[in-house]
Amino acid sequence: MLEKEFKYYLDHQKELVKKYSGKFLVIIGEKVVGVYDSFEDALTDSQKKFELGKFLIQHCLPGEDSYTQTFHTRAIFA
Repeated sequence: MLEKEFKYYLDHQKELVKKYSGKFLVIIGEKVVGVYDSFEDALTDSQKKFELGKFLIQHCLPGEDSYTQTFHTRAIFA
């Protein structure tokens, strides 16, 4: 789900960052359909226009940190 949109972001990340650094992009297919200052604004406006699950909201920043999260746990596996 949304693989095409995420691949588009990854393939064009450098040029998108030059143009939209720090913004939240709404991507459908291989097209940026919205640019917002906050995630909340991107979601609120986009869900009025598009069906949920049909668009990707991506924070436009350089490097992997804009799309990678690390979670730590104190669980011990035996």
